[in-house]
Amino acid sequence: MTPLPAASVFVEVRFWLLVALSVVLPVAIYAALLVRRAISRTTVVLFGLVLVFIAGLDVYLLQGLTKLARITPSLADDAVFISELSIALYIFPVMFGGIGVNLVSHVLLRHLSEAEERFDREHR
Repeated sequence: MTPLPAASVFVEVRFWLLVALSVVLPVAIYAALLVRRAISRTTVVLFGLVLVFIAGLDVYLLQGLTKLARITPSLADDAVFISELSIALYIFPVMFGGIGVNLVSHVLLRHLSEAEERFDREHR
């Protein structure tokens, strides 16, 4: 026997996990990147990978909440997760994924440029 759905998606743990992952954790990462005067490449790559992971998890949670919103009696969650407004919710994962990929790409490109310069100096 399957359990009855909650009255609304907004009381689900998955919804609050989505809020925490979409707002709290990325803001903490951005604050850490901005506050530090010096930061290692490894830290930048890790922050970038975490942002990409958050983006994937956000999409997974949004898909699950959309399915759940279809079977709940609440019209409020239908308005957010099933309507055209739901497309706006995907801006967060796109933004986090894009910034994460850019952070990783930035570190890789700098490393490759420095490696090319070292090669050129050593093979003159």
